Amino acid sequence: MTSPEQAAPSSPQALQARRDAFYRDPYPLYAQARRTGGLTYVPEAEAWLVARDRDVREVLLRPDDFSSANSLLPDVPLSEAALGVLPRGFGPRPTVVSSDGAAHRRHRAPLNRGLSAARVAALVPYARARARELVDGFAGRGGAELVQDYARRLPGLVVGRLIGLDPADVPRAVHGGYRAEELLFRPLPPQGQAAAAEDVVALQHLLDGYVRDRRAHPRDDLCSAMVAAYAPGDAELTLEQRHEIVANLQNLLIAGFLTTSALLATLLMHLLADRRQWQLLRADPSLVPAAVEEALRHDTAIQAFRRVTTRPVALAGTELPAGAALLVAFGSANRDEERHERPGEFDLGRGGGRQHLAFGHGPHGCPGSRLAREQLRLTLELFLDRLPDLRLDPDRPAPVMRPTLIHRSPEALHVTW
Repeated sequence: MTSPEQAAPSSPQALQARRDAFYRDPYPLYAQARRTGGLTYVPEAEAWLVARDRDVREVLLRPDDFSSANSLLPDVPLSEAALGVLPRGFGPRPTVVSSDGAAHRRHRAPLNRGLSAARVAALVPYARARARELVDGFAGRGGAELVQDYARRLPGLVVGRLIGLDPADVPRAVHGGYRAEELLFRPLPPQGQAAAAEDVVALQHLLDGYVRDRRAHPRDDLCSAMVAAYAPGDAELTLEQRHEIVANLQNLLIAGFLTTSALLATLLMHLLADRRQWQLLRADPSLVPAAVEEALRHDTAIQAFRRVTTRPVALAGTELPAGAALLVAFGSANRDEERHERPGEFDLGRGGGRQHLAFGHGPHGCPGSRLAREQLRLTLELFLDRLPDLRLDPDRPAPVMRPTLIHRSPEALHVTW
């Protein structure tokens, strides 16, 4: 066990290189941390790693002791160039991801209603139709790159429909979402950060236009529901209300498509990497739900969220002061040997159901998990039907994972059939 004080100093460049290596393949460090007594301090994350299933669950069930206030701290400092651009948009405000207690419940209430079982069921036919159109666009080519051609497109269309975006605005919204992730979690030169910040500001103004329109002309969509929840009545929205609604709408939009996009690409990658698994699924399509759950467990998109201690507390035998930063690793818990047999194997026959933490646990469990599962399921059903001979392209290099713990996925997924 290493403490923050014992961590060796490092240059920013060396730290970023080690962070990228850890983010591309965190599983060896996870395994080491699970075998080590207490918690392990990880300099690359500047946090104590919570790696065992039982400890992760304990943290998630104790929000009074382990706050979500720092859940999405950026990995890189913002340059003066970027900081000069961002004030032209809408400032950060607490969201469902970064709040606790009554504030969290307030942010979550409209999402729970907007992502109810009935709402999601009503959205599935639209999602299925858009998925078919995307496959129609490349099915005749004999090959595709599924990250750009499919995984990054379907979830944006679906969450855009949920929110109430005009389909013509969805590409701009998706682009702005990816640029927000790039700005906060990838090293860029100052002018690169400034350009990304411009795209984020453009996304915020796009969303603000929808917010103000839905105040004047409410519809049956989640944007209207969020406006009504955050600003009851029909008075003109104050600037602070607009800031809060845009921040939470942006969070919903980005979480809604980036996470599912990553899950789609990773699910297909693991199924195709082991030909026996794809053939097993072809022979018995009733295994599609099992394939979805095994993919979620084996290599989930949201590998970890941060927490911060609100008081001195002991966890796994490690004494932590108030203000200690934790990296709560869902991806590690999902491969904990004490809960899952052969946890490093991708196995459709596992039969573990939903005993994983891919969508969190406790008060902060993901409200969009049902919609994400539906998109994973309908994608597998569609690909099995339309592209039964789907396989990784043998003439292309093996997929490489993006260096992130927030939306873990392959950078590209070249396939043929």
